[in-house]
Amino acid sequence: MKNKMKKTITSTMLFAALLLTVATNSVQAQTKPATLARYKDTVEENLSADADINIVTEYVNTLVGGNADKAKMLLASNYKGYGPSAADSSTAEKVVSGWKQDYKVQSNRKFDFVKATFRVKSGNFKGNWVSLWGNYSFTQSGKNVTFPVHYNAHVTNGKIDRDYIYFDRLSVYQTLGYKLAPPAAAVAK
Repeated sequence: MKNKMKKTITSTMLFAALLLTVATNSVQAQTKPATLARYKDTVEENLSADADINIVTEYVNTLVGGNADKAKMLLASNYKGYGPSAADSSTAEKVVSGWKQDYKVQSNRKFDFVKATFRVKSGNFKGNWVSLWGNYSFTQSGKNVTFPVHYNAHVTNGKIDRDYIYFDRLSVYQTLGYKLAPPAAAVAK
């Protein structure tokens, strides 16, 4: 009886393994990955590289330097900014207003960065892009804050019409002394 039961369990396990193998191979065959586009198929050299880099560099340095109104002149009338989180978006007026608030509480602002540029050939991101990445620092409430930033700006006709900024906002707030608290429902448990 034991041998018969052992054979039944072994046969069942072998059959299950065979089914799993067939199903896995079948799924793999049906989900063949799409051919990835090569780098040179999607981007190319930005033919106005120096001019675009100068516009974006002037914009960022003017903001950091304390003149948001002058920086605004480098933004297109249809400007839209995004980040640092996925749900964040800004108009030119909102960007200027935010920087003016920062000027009241921050000092020693500095952004050390490197820059690169490229042109996207097609799709939603088509056009000339300038990327800056480096470290932004400032002093607020006696605390020195430094954090990495990545900034991408789309330049059309000598103006920034769209940009994306990425940085870890939570680490900045924690450096300034903010505490992260769980939601009230989690505390009640």
